[in-house]
Amino acid sequence: MPAHATAQTTLVLFCRRPAPGIGKQRIAAASTQAFAAGLGERLLATALEDLSAWPGPIVIAPAEPADLPWAREQAPERATAIAQPGGNLGERLEGVDRTLRSAGHTAILYIGSDAPLLDFAFHARARRALEMADVVLAAAEDGGVTLMGSRLPWPPLADLPWSTTRLGDSLDRHCRAHGLSVGRLDGGYDCDTLEALPRLVADLGGDTRPARRALLAWLTAEGIAPA
Repeated sequence: MPAHATAQTTLVLFCRRPAPGIGKQRIAAASTQAFAAGLGERLLATALEDLSAWPGPIVIAPAEPADLPWAREQAPERATAIAQPGGNLGERLEGVDRTLRSAGHTAILYIGSDAPLLDFAFHARARRALEMADVVLAAAEDGGVTLMGSRLPWPPLADLPWSTTRLGDSLDRHCRAHGLSVGRLDGGYDCDTLEALPRLVADLGGDTRPARRALLAWLTAEGIAPA
């Protein structure tokens, strides 16, 4: 892959500011709000690590406009901070995407903070896939996606089944129905249930990235044993 190709691709992190009662509520229901917030904070650190490693334009998009100052403090200095608009996740993605494209961004990859096993090599593969197709989707094991990207404006996204096991296939069909070609990648798994964490502990064993090492140490200290 030419170096300029990655450098011209924008990587966008969609996130929420971790706090008790904010995000990771399936995990909170099976443990505590404090544990869910602690996990959210450390998962976010892994996604920020990915953002820092990306050589092209980077964007952090917090869910709440009031969290823009916080987002700017968390992200690398060269990152742009854009607040997500209101609405469901599809409407939020559309809104941020319009803002970025109006500012001249074209090839744009979107990630969250729930898939800490993804790495720079994976994101680079997604960029290569986006050179061959209009849209790239990384399918999660639960039927969702761990990454989505496009080099053209998205079709309307509001009515898709966000946060369900039907999202990945629905998004694929929806894009194709609007005349967009779609490339698919294996996107691994999300860490949004308590049952996923023992597997994550096992899979993080050989990961040398600092935020991943910190996540593993915290999970181990919290009593999560490898699967």
